[in-house]
Amino acid sequence: MSLSRLLSEKRSAILGSWFDAALVTFPQDTSNFIKKGGNPFANPIGHSMRSSFERIFDGLLNEESVGALSAPLDDLIRVRAVQDFTPSQAVSFVFVLKGLIRDIAAQQRPSAELLDELYRLEEKIDSLALAAFDIFMKCREKLYDIKANEVKNMTYRILQRAQKMGVENEDTPGPSDDVANK
Repeated sequence: MSLSRLLSEKRSAILGSWFDAALVTFPQDTSNFIKKGGNPFANPIGHSMRSSFERIFDGLLNEESVGALSAPLDDLIRVRAVQDFTPSQAVSFVFVLKGLIRDIAAQQRPSAELLDELYRLEEKIDSLALAAFDIFMKCREKLYDIKANEVKNMTYRILQRAQKMGVENEDTPGPSDDVANK
C-alpha cells in the first residue's frame, strides 16, 4: 500500500492528533477555547486553525509545493506569533506531523516504495518548517515595527503637549517679563 493512500485512510486520526499536539503548547484556557473551534463565528481562530491543518495535510498528500501551502501555514503562524512563543516553539507543531506519519508508516511492512515516499514527504515537511520559521520572523518583525511606531507616536504626542504647555506659559507674564518692562 502506498503511503499517501495509508495516510488518506488515517486522515482524521492524524489531523486530530496533530491539532491536539499543537494546542498543548498554548496556555490551558486558550487551548480549551481553540479546541471548541467548530463554529467560524463563535470561534474564528479555532475554526481557522482546524481548516489550516486540513489544507496543509491535504496539500502534502497531493504533493503541492510549499509555496502553495504558505497561505494556511501563514494563518497558523500568525496566531502563534502574537503569543509568547520562542521561534522554535512556534514552528515545532510542523515537526510533530513527521512523528505521526512515521508511526503510521511503521505499522506497515516497509517496502522500498513506502520508504521512498516517506523520505520525500519528510523533506517536504522540513521545507514547510523552514517556511513557517520565515513567516514567524516576518510576523514578529511587523509586531516590533508596530510597537516601535506606537512608542514614536506616543513620544511625539507627549512632546506636542509639552510644547503646547510651554507656549501657553510664554504668553502669560512671568518674573523675567516684569524685570524687562521696568
